[in-house]
This record gives sequence, C-alpha cells and structure tokens, in this order.
Amino acid sequence: MQTGFHPIDGARYLAAKGHSPRLCALVAHHSAATFEAAERGLQAELAEWPSEEGPVPDALWTADMTTGPRGERFDYAERLSEIIGRYDQNSIVGRAMSRAQPSIQAAIDRTNRRLAAA
Repeated sequence: MQTGFHPIDGARYLAAKGHSPRLCALVAHHSAATFEAAERGLQAELAEWPSEEGPVPDALWTADMTTGPRGERFDYAERLSEIIGRYDQNSIVGRAMSRAQPSIQAAIDRTNRRLAAA
C-alpha cells in the first residue's frame, strides 16, 4: 500500500524488489524524513526501518539537499528555497523542511568536514 510519502514508498518498493534492509532504511530516512513523517502521521510506518547515523546517511542527505529535481547543483539554502517554492511554507513539506533545517544543515556540515579531511 502506498502512503504518498516517497521515502516510505521508495523503501517499500526496494524491499519488495529484494534489496537490502540497510538500503531500504537509508531511503526511508533520507533528508530528515522523520519530520515529514510526523507531519503526515506516518511515524509507525517509518519505524519499520531503523534510522542510521554516520557518514553514509550524512552523504545521502547532502547529495539530496544540494541537488535539484532536474539534477542541477544547489547549495542548501538554494535547495531549501526551491522546495519551499514548490510546496509553500505552510504545506506539510514546507513545515517539515523548515523544522528539519538544523538536522539537514548538520549532516551537510559533517559531510563537508569529512570531505575536507580526506
């Protein structure tokens, strides 16, 4: 059953295709999905997959939040503006992305520090 929330629907699709539970969990929780899941009342559905912390989810969030819907490169502020522009500040997505901003920025900052140190 589809929820209309792409992180959960994407994770379920991958699970049905036999992909690893870790990949499914990374997709389910990408880009602070917990904030939007809470707005949508889908916390139980999201909890089907464990949330991972570390370099891999941070890098995934960074890639997602610095790339536009057509593959264009954005900094996070531009990407957040693009998202809010498509969905409106007071929409479910707008509210969730605004609340998630510190968590997403922290993941991006950690990724940039790791890249600089490499």
